[in-house]
Amino acid sequence: VRAIAPEDIEITSLVPAGASPHTYQMRPSQRRALEQADRIFWVGPEIETFLERLLSGADFQQKQVALWDEHHDADHHPVHGHDRPHHQAEDRHHEADHSAPGDHQDNHQGNHHDNHHDHQHGDGEDPHVWLDPELALEMAEEIRHQLEGLPGVESEQLSANLERFARELQTAETDIRQRLGDAHDIALFTYHDAFRRFAEHYGLSIQGVLTLNPERSPGARHIAALQQQLQRSHNVCLLMEPQFNRQWWRSITEGIDLNISTWDPLAADIEATAQGYIQFQYALTDAVLACLPQQTEH
Repeated sequence: VRAIAPEDIEITSLVPAGASPHTYQMRPSQRRALEQADRIFWVGPEIETFLERLLSGADFQQKQVALWDEHHDADHHPVHGHDRPHHQAEDRHHEADHSAPGDHQDNHQGNHHDNHHDHQHGDGEDPHVWLDPELALEMAEEIRHQLEGLPGVESEQLSANLERFARELQTAETDIRQRLGDAHDIALFTYHDAFRRFAEHYGLSIQGVLTLNPERSPGARHIAALQQQLQRSHNVCLLMEPQFNRQWWRSITEGIDLNISTWDPLAADIEATAQGYIQFQYALTDAVLACLPQQTEH
């Protein structure tokens, strides 16, 4: 949102770093900010479960914009009309608070997903759509469309910002593909199935996941199968996430030759600037590259 919005639009993230968009409880002041917002952007109910009931109400239906619709993911168009008539969802994604005349505040809750993953892990489409730069560009196009009708917002500026974002993203993609050239032989294992969008976009191989529900340790059968997978694989890289407990899985990996790297799907350490998303893509890249033999210590 920051990459597309004019500088005088105020953007606010609802969920702070380290909190879960599934279980988060808003403060009364945040509820009031939502009421005053021009647009409320979120990924959708599969990720920000705490917003689902609120945003389905009449007070918010015309200003909330879900950037992903599972039912249209197969068409690879999560944004452009979650395939509703193009303007039916028109007033639906940028949360803004008129705290100052002429300014708009945008509550962007799009990049948060965390603990309570009772959404479609291993069942249905992967909702972690923001990891895929191609889908992110579609989201940016929808964001431009949604901001276009706001008072005082110039469409020429929005279009220029979108064009700049697209150019910078394309340049980053080309560079990242080159950087990941030596990583295609790495056998990636992830804490839970959240990295697949990025991996598939860049032709990386995910061999397995530690748990389908990151809030819980897996059952004995899954653990046994996972250990066999790990033992049979070569150049194993285990991608962990800072949001989740790391203790239970240590017994699974004991005695297995592997490298461990950490990535953050919520980009908690990346500032929300116009370049923030591209920095996020490079952070994902660096997490994979950290598992290259010459980059890591066992």
